[in-house]
Amino acid sequence: MRRRAVPRDIEDKVGAFVPGPRVEIAGAAEGPLAGLDFAVKDLFDVAGAGTGYGNPDWARTHAPAAATAPVVLSLLQAGASLRGKTKTVELAYGLTGENVWQGTPINPAAPDRFPGGSSCGSAAATAAGLVDFALGSDTGGSVRIPASYCGLFGIRPSWGAVNLTGACPLGPSFDTAGWFAARASILRRVGEVLLPGGGEGALGPLLKVQEAWVNAVPQTATALVPALAGAEKVLGPALSVHIAPESLDQLFEHFRAAQAEEAWASLGSWIEAVKPGFGPGVGERFAAAKATDPARAAAARAFRDVFRTRIRALLAGGAVLAYPTSPIPAPHLNASAESQQAIRERTMGVTAIAGLAGLCEVTIPGAKVDGAPVGLSLAAAPGRDRALLAVAEKVAAVLHLPV
Repeated sequence: MRRRAVPRDIEDKVGAFVPGPRVEIAGAAEGPLAGLDFAVKDLFDVAGAGTGYGNPDWARTHAPAAATAPVVLSLLQAGASLRGKTKTVELAYGLTGENVWQGTPINPAAPDRFPGGSSCGSAAATAAGLVDFALGSDTGGSVRIPASYCGLFGIRPSWGAVNLTGACPLGPSFDTAGWFAARASILRRVGEVLLPGGGEGALGPLLKVQEAWVNAVPQTATALVPALAGAEKVLGPALSVHIAPESLDQLFEHFRAAQAEEAWASLGSWIEAVKPGFGPGVGERFAAAKATDPARAAAARAFRDVFRTRIRALLAGGAVLAYPTSPIPAPHLNASAESQQAIRERTMGVTAIAGLAGLCEVTIPGAKVDGAPVGLSLAAAPGRDRALLAVAEKVAAVLHLPV
């Protein structure tokens, strides 16, 4: 296996990998990803290794995996070499990246700020140059937000596009397997291995989602204007659209209710039986999930059907949505719990667009605000993942970002 020239003390300082013995597997000698190293979020199974899901009680009550998740096998068979499993927020239920049991990874792009979650370790490992790319999962923004916070390219694929067998669930009708890269071409190359064929046709026009730009703080919206102009050079002048007359707050509330119902259905039996210890905020979110009113969840699912139909009709001809991935940069490590929750709600009103509609979404490291990264998101209709990755690579070239 090719070893990256990164001293172990630097790796330890970043804190991206799960503590303990490193899970490493050499990739195939030849293949489209030969010579690349990758890491895997610790909710994907690797045969013979434990899947800790960010929580010591989960690790204690689950035997080592009997088989490797197909998505990981695909990467190994394509020639990429596994460098280790990365930290995640407990049971993937959080957006800051905090893990009180294993330690919160450093955000290499802004060390005084959170890395973003729940795929925090995968983002940190990629941003620090410890690996060429890293696999994460995205239910409510857990690849897109850490990518934005850490200055990376990241993708949430179309729902159902990438095999999630052998991955711990959170909200199965929202869960996706996404990935991070520091270079746009590597993001695309991984997609050529993991994504189904088809949908490569031309995309356009570009649609500027007004609600999301207004939702961003003025500094973020202003900083991302040049990135939007770069996207316009590839896709043509942006047209302004409104897609959520109900408000982004309502999108968040519907997403939260539908996701919470699934989170409790997926994990509630284990939580009730084991009564695990949780870090700040996680236990409270699961308690709220348990208490979700079934009628409220049913209304959320009905809204999702309406919203999905609306957005897919808008994008059916190849249009691409453009908006700030996160309304503000990553919160500071000393941000209060109240401030973190306010940011979470403001952020998830935007991430819910792709989540509710099942879209593919790529975030591009578009700008910095107060020295911290913020991303520009491009989202397209389900099944247009490969075309969207190609567009993102072209936009990156226009913006002189790493290609």
